[in-house]
Amino acid sequence: MVDGIHLFSLASRKSEWLSVRQATIAENVANASTPGFRARDVEPFRDVFDRTSLQLAATRPDHLLPTQDSRVSETRTRDGWAVTHSGNSVSIEEELIKASSASREHSLATSVVKSFHRMLMQSAR
Repeated sequence: MVDGIHLFSLASRKSEWLSVRQATIAENVANASTPGFRARDVEPFRDVFDRTSLQLAATRPDHLLPTQDSRVSETRTRDGWAVTHSGNSVSIEEELIKASSASREHSLATSVVKSFHRMLMQSAR
């Protein structure tokens, strides 16, 4: 029964992605005063998730399956942060916002896994 549950695998991928993102943010902050350094970021997790071969399964006849057009795609255009005269594009404020976002996402993912684990343990008793 647990073989069909991919939540732990998905949570693991999200944690790995958040780890890489935090390391990238830390590298950006560490090079904030390096002339010519260009700030970097990792690709959004939704792109990583789209490449994950995870299929929803209907375990009962009354479960609804998503239709092909039910996914909403979101396109964001954002203003770039300033590039300094030294060619450095690191904005400490932007990096702090990214770090805060990554921390919130990690807390959320951890909470979901803990809750799911508790549910599994309760059902096993």
